[in-house]
Amino acid sequence: MMDIDVFLIIAAFAGGAFGAAIGALPAFIFTGFMVIAGEAGGLSGVTGQVGFGAFFGPHISFAGGAAAAAYAAKKGYMDTGNGYHEAKNITYAFGTKVDVLAVGGLFGILGLLIQQGAVAASLPLDTIAITVVVSALLHRAFMGYSIIGKVRGSGVLDMGPFERDENKPDGAGAVSDQVKDVTDRPATEPWLPHQYKWSGVAFIGLVAGLLGAFTAIQTESPFLAFGISAATLLFLNLGVEKIPVTHHITLPASTAALAVMASGDAVFAGVGPTTALIIGGAFGVICALFGEFFQRIFYAHGDTHVDPPAAAITFGTLLIALLYFAGIFGSASWVV
Repeated sequence: MMDIDVFLIIAAFAGGAFGAAIGALPAFIFTGFMVIAGEAGGLSGVTGQVGFGAFFGPHISFAGGAAAAAYAAKKGYMDTGNGYHEAKNITYAFGTKVDVLAVGGLFGILGLLIQQGAVAASLPLDTIAITVVVSALLHRAFMGYSIIGKVRGSGVLDMGPFERDENKPDGAGAVSDQVKDVTDRPATEPWLPHQYKWSGVAFIGLVAGLLGAFTAIQTESPFLAFGISAATLLFLNLGVEKIPVTHHITLPASTAALAVMASGDAVFAGVGPTTALIIGGAFGVICALFGEFFQRIFYAHGDTHVDPPAAAITFGTLLIALLYFAGIFGSASWVV
């Protein structure tokens, strides 16, 4: 049975509100900085309690910031000229807007409770990542947004309308009930316009997966490469074009590499660094492609941010756990 810790509830409210105050993506970038600091300095408390805890845990600060953006867009507070729905603008900082910060705080608490419930249920996956996904789907449902959105083109996976520069029909591009058609919205909205074609996604998955596995093998940390990937998003947030998003690649790749190097009687147990590197690269490709698959269903047609990397990390860590249970991997590293 899950215990309710008032201390953590209060801290989670503050963390979610702070995520809204500085913006969901900037909050996540600080997750990366804190993980780097914690892992490089051997400070597990910094990684676990600050980077993944109430201050910058993505299930609290990022999820709170994303929910706050969905709320603010619905209220007509955002008029940035963002090419997509304003609720998808996760770089936007709300400063001291009390009601928006309060929404962020409430979703911070929700994130804490969902994640603690997942831990109590012993779910064999990244409980923070699955919480980010569930929280985003809940803020869509609670605030009256469509769960998937209006599908255009030949099917849910089709990004053709975006490639043909097609726009949504008149009246369908409204960013809120108060701010109407400030810009023509694409008929489909890929999560990353520079990172959605299958071949490119697969290749960056291989590259980042190999580097994530290499970092884990050399440092024995499953989280350091994730922190580095998250920190690189600072440049994306500052407007540098075509910065790839890779934290959903490096974390599963790092974890898989360490899982197969663990000793045991499994098919892949006690393997050498080269084999572990290759397996990590394979997981990088798999999770990159799954993230793209997820975004084409839940992001491209909808109006708020549902995080493809969180979904990919959920899938990748669950796959590692299942391979461990099946006797194929020597361990599941930190997942189980």
